[in-house]
Amino acid sequence: MLGAIIGDIVGSRFEWNNHKDKHFELFTEDCRLTDDSIMTFAVAKALIETEKVMESVGEGQERSADYYVLLETLSIQYMQSFGRRYPDCGFSRAFFQWIVSDDPKPYNSFGNGAAMRISPVAYAGRTEKEIQRLSETVTGVSHNHEEGLKGAEATATAIYMARSGSSKDEIRKRIGENYYDLDFTLDEIRDSYRFTTDCRATVPQAIVAFLESTSFEDAIRNAVSLGGDSDTLAAIAGAIAEAHYGIPEQIKERALGYFDAEQFSVYEEWVRFIKDINQ
Repeated sequence: MLGAIIGDIVGSRFEWNNHKDKHFELFTEDCRLTDDSIMTFAVAKALIETEKVMESVGEGQERSADYYVLLETLSIQYMQSFGRRYPDCGFSRAFFQWIVSDDPKPYNSFGNGAAMRISPVAYAGRTEKEIQRLSETVTGVSHNHEEGLKGAEATATAIYMARSGSSKDEIRKRIGENYYDLDFTLDEIRDSYRFTTDCRATVPQAIVAFLESTSFEDAIRNAVSLGGDSDTLAAIAGAIAEAHYGIPEQIKERALGYFDAEQFSVYEEWVRFIKDINQ
């Protein structure tokens, strides 16, 4: 989760002022948490609260249908409550209408908001199959277009594979066979790449930003250097990079300095949650 948020913070100042180069100051006073981070917190909180209510199952046992029903309900609840508390963080018009709706329904979106917020499920799930179902549950409350669901699942799968020790070649092969064509390099597309919020033109590029990286920080720099929707590209790449490399302590501490008290409280609760479910 923190890798996605760091990517969002670093990329935030470049979203409307693209920087097609890897050389830039990582954190400045112009950086901030955007909707990518706020919705990532919301997904994390929904998973935490669902687990509190539902009894944990043993290894090898599947979560019940009731678990996913509750997760869907709480995903809506926390996305709306967090979104309403941070209304000026950069939501699209369509998604903000969903946030403030008294009867929120999925609206067939294939926007990259599906992928930017999905990273927590890759840590809450214990198998690839379970992560795919968690991804579908969390994503489908708003982004129920097949391409929105695919973008979130591809991201969650890449994160899960990375944290499970899969190599970059294995991740590239799985994503290439099941989700997106990754047969391109960043250098080949950088000059022509433009702003888009479409999962189909965001998720594969962000995954390649990770695949071409040499470190957590390098993955973030790769993503920002593409231009386009910089915060979301970096959030997706950062989430996978965290699972593969970990996060340098200095970068972590700088990023946490952008959190307000409520955000830091959710982050601390998430750290405890992940520790508990992995014991």
